[in-house]
Amino acid sequence: MPALHRTIVRPVMTEKSSAGYQDRGEYTFEVVPEATKPAIRQAVESLFGVKVTGVWTSNVRGKSRKVGRSSGKRPNWKKAIVKLREGDTIEIFEG
Repeated sequence: MPALHRTIVRPVMTEKSSAGYQDRGEYTFEVVPEATKPAIRQAVESLFGVKVTGVWTSNVRGKSRKVGRSSGKRPNWKKAIVKLREGDTIEIFEG
């Protein structure tokens, strides 16, 4: 299992995910494929100093792309949606 700071790859900031944290306090992250729910919970709590109340994960399949004559595929990745307790926020999403 990767170290805590390597469990979370990056925050996912899309229109759909921004509606999630504005309405329900849910934040979306790209995590390493080997990450488990307890490891994700521990990483978010220690890195951002918040209390996590729920973690949902899903494996996202990479899309097939065609560029010219050749075809390729984007890599598969794992997404984690994290719900925080009432009143907690993560600064990187609020900007």
